Amino acid sequence: MIKVGMVGLDTSHCPAFTGMLNDASNPYHVPGAQVVGAFPGGSELFSNSRSRVEGFTTQLRDEFGVQMYDSIPALVADVDAILLESVDGRQHLEQFKELAVGKPVYIDKPFATTSSEAVEMACIAQHSGTPIMSCSSLRYAAGIVDLSPGGDVLSCEAFGPAALLDDYPGLFWYGIHSAEMLFSFMGTGCQTARCIAYPEVDVVVGEWDDGRIGILKGTRMGKGQFGCVVHTTEGNACSMALSTPPYYYGLMKKVVEFFKTRTSPIQTEETIEIVAFLEAADASRAQGGAVVELTK
Repeated sequence: MIKVGMVGLDTSHCPAFTGMLNDASNPYHVPGAQVVGAFPGGSELFSNSRSRVEGFTTQLRDEFGVQMYDSIPALVADVDAILLESVDGRQHLEQFKELAVGKPVYIDKPFATTSSEAVEMACIAQHSGTPIMSCSSLRYAAGIVDLSPGGDVLSCEAFGPAALLDDYPGLFWYGIHSAEMLFSFMGTGCQTARCIAYPEVDVVVGEWDDGRIGILKGTRMGKGQFGCVVHTTEGNACSMALSTPPYYYGLMKKVVEFFKTRTSPIQTEETIEIVAFLEAADASRAQGGAVVELTK
């Protein structure tokens, strides 16, 4: 059994992931790992963090028997693998510096909120021999992960809710989910991004180095469902992300496998490029839709 430590108890992912791993009666139980300890953390910069730490800390301690730690190093010393769950991606670099001791670390979305921090984290991981994996649960959601249009991907449009918050960087809050779906089909190679902003929708157009076009559409209207349209050399395919099984189920299966093998199913270069894409999109939005080159 892999002993897992959790850092940052300020997101609903914490009880959801712990329930799937620790509770054998959960209909979506993922065996092989258990959350045994946690460092509550929290961000004073982000209202959606500081308002939730106490509640999730109490839930994990009382409902799942998770031991609480006063420091990240003390927690890391007692576990085999780490779930870095801090909802404020601006904390991830400083926290990862304390986590990078050679044990596998899953870093919840967003990996980072600037490309420079993303690159620095990747360098720390490499130099310390720490395996890393980072992604949104939408990448492995039913309807998305099993969408197999066949042929070579020519273009993709991914869409979903993308609320903008006053105390968090642009599309990194929820636009990250659609970006993950987009890159799961398009792969790396995006060179520029342009964000055309409207009151209820942002349209981000990315141009790849081989001339392909990928589009992220972040909405603030309707029910806010996730989905994508993929154009390939053999035709077109489209699908909505399905809520059954829960998005987290597919992700947790991949994370536990990663903890066992120490090999991420996602290339770090792709994770860094997703951060650079969203960073460029936010810069373009601020510049009224100008084309912005990705920083890598």
